Amino acid sequence: MRFEGTKSYVAADDLKVAVNAAIALERPLLIKGEPGTGKTVLAAEVARAIGAPLIEWHIKSTTKAAQGLYEYDAVARLRDSQLGDPRVSEIRNYIKRGKLWDAFTSEQRPLLLIDEIDKADIEFPNDLLQELDRMEFHVYEIGETIKAAKRPIIVITSNNEKELPDAFLRRCFFHYIRFPDADTMRAIVEVHFPGIKQRLVAEALRMFYEIREVPGLKKKPSTSELLDWLKLLMVEDIGPETLRERDPKKLIPPLHGALLKNEQDVHLFERLAFLARREN
Repeated sequence: MRFEGTKSYVAADDLKVAVNAAIALERPLLIKGEPGTGKTVLAAEVARAIGAPLIEWHIKSTTKAAQGLYEYDAVARLRDSQLGDPRVSEIRNYIKRGKLWDAFTSEQRPLLLIDEIDKADIEFPNDLLQELDRMEFHVYEIGETIKAAKRPIIVITSNNEKELPDAFLRRCFFHYIRFPDADTMRAIVEVHFPGIKQRLVAEALRMFYEIREVPGLKKKPSTSELLDWLKLLMVEDIGPETLRERDPKKLIPPLHGALLKNEQDVHLFERLAFLARREN
């Protein structure tokens, strides 16, 4: 059971090593990197490559660790009892299975994605330590212990919005996805747009990496934003000659809304264009 990348996902060698090491060690794989570098997509591609069912748990700021195990709806049971509903005699009717429960009881060894774990409060990772270590948890309402028949492959993503506890980090295999260099990015573009004109790609990549290097940029454009921009360039039939122009009045790239995602960065490029015009 090894991951060697897929036709639709260009994985660097160090990322393949990290995925396979985490599978071999049976440790959660903690993936960090800039937003838009393919952290979430990685889990789906690994699952597809090794033929494992994918179970996704997308974390929000309000998510609690217990929700990954199960939730007992006592309010619904009380309401049904007042209405004389016969379902109240069976407490299982009011227990909602969480993603960890689904992963532990899967017939085939699954891949569990815990996406953007840093969105939750700081106690969230610590509250999962025991369950991830022992691969079991107890359901007190029904007096049963749910134990993993097959230890799931676990991929955890983080955007580095919060520091994760040391005790949690010790239990993970860590990998940081570096931003792709130009050659890797060219391969990624070819996967998404087979046969795309190489002159257009060359000029688009040149401008894209120049934008990322502008000092003071609040949100650097990511891989997904480059792909959106290229798609728009092709739809609008904007050629490499337009991107090659050095006219100071056109310092902001065409269709820049796909690359620049906040007014601060747009204003930054407008100021740079103004300074370039004044110098000329």
